[in-house]
Amino acid sequence: MLGKQSIQFQNPPCIINSGSIVGSKEGQGPMGKLFDKVGYDDMFGAKTWEEAESALQREALQIMLEKEKLKKEDLQLIFAGDLLGQSIASSFGLSSFHTPHIGLYGACSTCGLSISVCSMAVAGGFVDRAACVTSSHFASAEKEFRFPLSYGNQRPLSSTWTVTGSAAFLIAPDGAPKAQTKITGVTFGKIMDYGVKDSMNMGACMAPAAADSIKQHLEDFGRTPADYDKIITGDLGSVGRDLLFDLLSQSGIDIAKQHMDCGMEIFDSEKQKTNAGGSGCGCSAVILSAYILKKIEEGVWKRVLFLPTGALLSKTSFNEGQTIPGIAHGVVLEHV
Repeated sequence: MLGKQSIQFQNPPCIINSGSIVGSKEGQGPMGKLFDKVGYDDMFGAKTWEEAESALQREALQIMLEKEKLKKEDLQLIFAGDLLGQSIASSFGLSSFHTPHIGLYGACSTCGLSISVCSMAVAGGFVDRAACVTSSHFASAEKEFRFPLSYGNQRPLSSTWTVTGSAAFLIAPDGAPKAQTKITGVTFGKIMDYGVKDSMNMGACMAPAAADSIKQHLEDFGRTPADYDKIITGDLGSVGRDLLFDLLSQSGIDIAKQHMDCGMEIFDSEKQKTNAGGSGCGCSAVILSAYILKKIEEGVWKRVLFLPTGALLSKTSFNEGQTIPGIAHGVVLEHV
């Protein structure tokens, strides 16, 4: 343990490879050519949106395994999660792999949570080869948390567009062959609740958690923003980013030069009409796989703080008028 909320690995585990798949809208965005696979039918051959999201997870994990020329039997553990009730996209999607399964829920922070927990298992010597998988789907998320698509409701400018996509990551111990990105530390976030109740403004719900985790991370590791080439949040969008900067400025912290938000990168908000940007478990996951890891592997970025953010609501809590707490988990990624 390091400081109040962080862990620094003495033998840093590594991300060996990854696989990504996205939907048609994401494929038309600025990073469309970087993803391993783009589906032009967002049903992905399934009968329901939920089954389509399960298909995304299966495909992402299969892409990753094929890159490494591995079989599903070669995996010792799978850490997986999604946004749907009781994580059904993961449980139904990955059951055919017949691999020990650890289900996780961190809302849109699940990619950071799964990599963090998996890294602890690998660094501790409990497993040698484990996978992290997460996903989201625009239609299944709208159905779960907001309105049926046929309702045709108007989306406010503060809203974000849930990314249809999934990514899988292979984690192995320190010194593993072909390792180009090591996980040197993690900072687990606290639940932060500023009383926001607007489910169409996820950025405002999650920004306090992101600010708190970044501040605590820098304190725990004794670092400044300048020690990172990039500080990358998951899906705050343009509204959440501005709030994040304001909150950090109250503590004298300025990350404007280093900051990047996956939700603001995956879509062209003006051309694609996504308002504040992208969101969802799959947002930060597919950007990590297709873009961030490549920059680290190429040595363009030497050290990155990857900080997916999540809004901890359910349709029950929202319908009962509860607030929407947020959480953010940080992962330190460094070039080997």
